[in-house]
Amino acid sequence: MSRIILFLILIALAAAGAAWVADQSGTMVLSWSVWRIETSFPVFVLALGILVVAAVLLWTIFRGLWRTPERIRRGRRERQQARGHRAITHGLLAIGHGDAAAARTHAEVARRLASHDPLALLLHAQSAQLDGDREGAQRAFRAMAERPDTRLLGLRGLFIEAQRADDPAAAVTIAEEALKHAPSSAWASQAALGFRCAGGDWTGALAILDNNLSSGLIDKAQYRRQRGVLLTARALELEVSDRDLSRDTVMEAIKLAPTLIPAAVLASKFESEAHQIRRAMRIVEAAWLAQPHPDLAEAYAHVRLGDSARQRLVRVETLAAKVPGHPEGALAVARAAIDASEFARAREALEPLLAEPTQRVAMLMAEIERSEHGDSGRARAWTLRAVRARHDPVWTADGYVSDRWRPVSPVTGRLDAFQWQTPLASLPSDKSDVVDADSPERAASEPPRVVEALPIEPEPPEETAAQDNAPPEVSIESASPEVAAAPAPVSAAPPIFRARANPGKADVPVIPAVIPIVRAPDDPGVDDGPENDEFAEQIAPGTRQAGGWRGFLSRWGG
Repeated sequence: MSRIILFLILIALAAAGAAWVADQSGTMVLSWSVWRIETSFPVFVLALGILVVAAVLLWTIFRGLWRTPERIRRGRRERQQARGHRAITHGLLAIGHGDAAAARTHAEVARRLASHDPLALLLHAQSAQLDGDREGAQRAFRAMAERPDTRLLGLRGLFIEAQRADDPAAAVTIAEEALKHAPSSAWASQAALGFRCAGGDWTGALAILDNNLSSGLIDKAQYRRQRGVLLTARALELEVSDRDLSRDTVMEAIKLAPTLIPAAVLASKFESEAHQIRRAMRIVEAAWLAQPHPDLAEAYAHVRLGDSARQRLVRVETLAAKVPGHPEGALAVARAAIDASEFARAREALEPLLAEPTQRVAMLMAEIERSEHGDSGRARAWTLRAVRARHDPVWTADGYVSDRWRPVSPVTGRLDAFQWQTPLASLPSDKSDVVDADSPERAASEPPRVVEALPIEPEPPEETAAQDNAPPEVSIESASPEVAAAPAPVSAAPPIFRARANPGKADVPVIPAVIPIVRAPDDPGVDDGPENDEFAEQIAPGTRQAGGWRGFLSRWGG
């Protein structure tokens, strides 16, 4: 409405101006040399207007002709860019559905028509990766890394190529370079942090963690927990070489992460050595209430040095009562009761777990039968039952099973990844192939049928059926059944430090379902013959694997 009113006002002003010009009297005289023009004022104004319009029209035509070549060049360039963008779009779509030939063709078109477009470089790199051309992919990523707008993307691509080429030094160097340009880059921070932890550079790892906090990658609670994890790892490493520094470090860690099990165990040990019994007990109790663990029970039992086995049993019973009904409490009480020769109390503690016993439960029952009555038949039956029993909780991270706690996952490099839980892969339960522990006469009279422990598969291999009829002698562990029944660690290298035997392949950690059974060579109740060695090798083939970060460093060549 306002525009209509404004238009009408302008028309009225123009009409008023034209009427004013028409009402003017007098003449206009233009004299130039021999030329003399004389006209009225309205005619002069009209002629002047026509002259101005003609001049503007001529200028417009001239300018259009002058700019025609530039418009032609710009149009050609725009059409090429449109074709290049169309090639980039179709090339990325071809990569999405795995058409390497089409992706390569579109990448060549995009490189020719839109060579300065960052997406053209990305398409060229990804088509080379899809086609298996690592050198071409590296050239494209290096070109992207030299440009300010695509530097981080190029470094990310070079990092992935270094992973695939099994070059950990180059991968970490690239990650640290990316971390300098983009402190908030999560992948670079994780890779650099994992490498620092793998090399035992806890100072560098703590510096990266501080950078993560300042960059906003983690919040304050995560920072406290992860700093406690790193301090605990450093304290465990210094426990033998520098006990004073180890003590100060773990005390700081336990303040930041009071529920971290390794920190609680080590801090309790130092407090116990300093005769701070109540403080040591409070540290263990706080972690126990959050997550019961056999190491916590062991530390709590030996919190006061020099106590008798019965005193340790009373103390462990007090700790187990804080989490009624938890299996770890029952196992801790049974372990302490066996050490105190209170076999009835041990049986009572294990009674609720006998319906579906785990490996540790079965091995403890075997030790009870052997130690209380010297019943080799029942002990042998429980030992065989442990072979096919369910797994107990272990330290697990990203499918990797470890015999001890570690600060980062060796598979992904993720900090504080290890959890005390039952591994995903568990042994198959076939009760027909396991001797019943409640039938000692059957176990003593009939040769036991042994089933080799195998990873979970839809159907067991055929060769296990032939092994079921073999009657080998069975050896029994005497010292530490919990350790014997624990699953063996799996050797899995992190992505940036992949073993050279599998270059270019994805890391898929496999958890072997094997149970090492250690023979007691001096046990008078067991025949110490070569058959026992064969049986142990049959049950736990290849379980002695190098684990730990030192094992990984040796594989990396560090």
